[in-house]
Amino acid sequence: MILNRRAVLAAPLALAPLAACASLPAAAPADQTVWTFDRLSTIGGEVTHVEGAPQIVASPFGPAVQFDGVDDALFIDRHPLAGAATFTFEAVFRPDGGPFEQRWFHLQSDEAPGGPGTRIMFEIRVVEGGWYLDAFTKGEGYNKPLIDETKLHPLGQWAHVAQTFDGTTYRSFVNGVLQTEAQIAFKPQGPGRSSVGTRINRVNYFKGAVREARFTPRALTPDQFTSPLSQE
Repeated sequence: MILNRRAVLAAPLALAPLAACASLPAAAPADQTVWTFDRLSTIGGEVTHVEGAPQIVASPFGPAVQFDGVDDALFIDRHPLAGAATFTFEAVFRPDGGPFEQRWFHLQSDEAPGGPGTRIMFEIRVVEGGWYLDAFTKGEGYNKPLIDETKLHPLGQWAHVAQTFDGTTYRSFVNGVLQTEAQIAFKPQGPGRSSVGTRINRVNYFKGAVREARFTPRALTPDQFTSPLSQE
């Protein structure tokens, strides 16, 4: 079941009880990894390392993890898109304001000192009137942010974000709508780790909540996105 985006985006910050939560979509495809942030441990079967005091809160989709924008973070010893030559990275989150620059979901490859800093990230920029998306990837021979600061979205509301690479073109989406795109010479990234709520080096903390993330080793189109809020 795909949720009605208009209804959920209008949900206030005073969230509904868990018993009244909306349903999530059908089971994930066999090649998709799903991380559901409904607890502070074993996210997607991976042990998490908790810093600060993130909280479990209600969302329209079930429990979510809320971050205070100061020192709350989760660290997971896996890069879920390692080895993928094409990919889709989706997340459902709610930004609640805070500092201008927030790097809230970071997939990082392990490298020797002096490496290129190979990574895939979701960031936001908070401005008066809302936020805009910064999707970013970097590795050997590529270094590309996807930003359109004219495409603002409201704070305090749940949103679906996605970034994809189809072998040629890197794209970003908010609620299934293309934000921007660019051609890049992407190369598969190596094994590593992830952080949620902050950049991997513990800067640019996130103020808001995260419900889930999905990782697919192929490029999905918006009609194939499997997280809630991605379609009408």
